Amino acid sequence: MANDTLPTFPGDARPVAPPPAPSPSELIGLIEQTLIDFLDSEVAAIEEIDPALGDLARTARDCVLAGGKRLRPVFAHWGWRGVRAHQPVASTLPALAALELLHAFALVHDDVMDRSATRRGRPTAHRVLADQHVAAGRTGDPDHFGTAGAVLVGDLCLVWADRLLAGTGLPAASVLAARRCYDQMRIEAIAGQYLDILGDTDAANWSVDRALRVARHKTASYTVQRPLLFGAALAGGAAGPAGPVTAAYSRYGIAVGEAFQLRDDLLGVYGDPRRTGKPAGDDLRTGKPTVLLLLADQLATAAQRVELARGRAGTVGVGRLAEVVTATGATARVEQMIEARVTDALDSIGTAPIDPVARRALADLAVRATDRRA
Repeated sequence: MANDTLPTFPGDARPVAPPPAPSPSELIGLIEQTLIDFLDSEVAAIEEIDPALGDLARTARDCVLAGGKRLRPVFAHWGWRGVRAHQPVASTLPALAALELLHAFALVHDDVMDRSATRRGRPTAHRVLADQHVAAGRTGDPDHFGTAGAVLVGDLCLVWADRLLAGTGLPAASVLAARRCYDQMRIEAIAGQYLDILGDTDAANWSVDRALRVARHKTASYTVQRPLLFGAALAGGAAGPAGPVTAAYSRYGIAVGEAFQLRDDLLGVYGDPRRTGKPAGDDLRTGKPTVLLLLADQLATAAQRVELARGRAGTVGVGRLAEVVTATGATARVEQMIEARVTDALDSIGTAPIDPVARRALADLAVRATDRRA
């Protein structure tokens, strides 16, 4: 499905036109400005405690504002718009932006766990703080200082997320309903992350089904499903805990979120580092049990399986390993899995009782989030 071709759905005619939705760039601009205004105030407040805290606060701010797709607040916006098409977007902006602070928390801690040197083409928080330690001429191990400081950077982003969400000017009942969804999202993200690092230590006993379970909790729930339901909750719970909108959002969110992670698996092997902001081949070098690499093991011939094992031992180059994975048919299989999930996502919202503008936006997002190069 081409990125610029949106499907039509039955029953999309409405007798009263809602206010025009912001364009994608306008929506992201509104979220960015909300973050900038909030972070400027928070950084200044922390520096008042002690000027030395400026490095911590500014590193946290820079992690948040370093770019990214802003997918979580965008999905939350359309989850809200789907059931509250006639309300202005301004009242939801603090809650939407809070999801980006939550995302920064997760990324900073993820980079520490993965020992990643770059994120979005820039040094990761622990590397920035380690370099500051060296530049200042302090005593002690700079790497340990960087790691310890990055844990606090992530924690600070999480507290900021809570504070920004609490400051949302929506009815208390709506904020409380959204908070319940937000808390569940955090629990599921932590569960998925733990399974992810557990898989790195037990790759030989991992399975495709378990890798998909990791994707469902670490990525699908946290990136798409829960943000959509979070947005619906901000709308006053109009979706209902067991209603058709909740069912449609959940099915769509799991399908798109899993496809998003499967695309990440492919980009981790075949992506252009200039576009992804991270070095290619890390999963191959470490033998990470992604769906792609587990399928490659399953589909490989005896000779290919030997070569994959040699790659994990470090005796075959990353480029050659990528060629072997493709030759097994695993790459094509993952592409098929992505396409099937996008189709399921479009089906899930086709007849859901949501605003047609939101329906079309979600259809477009299903494609754009899963057919990308970065």
